[in-house]
Amino acid sequence: MKLINLDNGKILAKKVHMADTFFKRLKGLMFSKELPSDSGLYIRPCQGIHTFFMGYSIDVLHLDSSGKVVGIEENVQPGKIGKVHPHTIEIIELPAGKIQNTQTTFGNTIELKNDET
Repeated sequence: MKLINLDNGKILAKKVHMADTFFKRLKGLMFSKELPSDSGLYIRPCQGIHTFFMGYSIDVLHLDSSGKVVGIEENVQPGKIGKVHPHTIEIIELPAGKIQNTQTTFGNTIELKNDET
């Protein structure tokens, strides 16, 4: 599965890990050594994040029920609690710098696609 910004065609992540169960959401990226540059974590349902027990910074996209970006957090440092954005249904965690590098902005639509499409 990959994540694509439908508004500009840029790929946010070629390898997407799903956190769609209670325990996967609970663990998230805690205790991981890094988030590879071509990877992301898709968390659903989710309204907010933290970076406790992580040794690296991440970028965070908050999406509404239609996949539109309703919140952006760049370079969230380890040991922090993320912001809460109204209408957030799911969250995407990406390597730090990915939001700027892909020119992703508020209102863009992000879609999870199978590798075959």
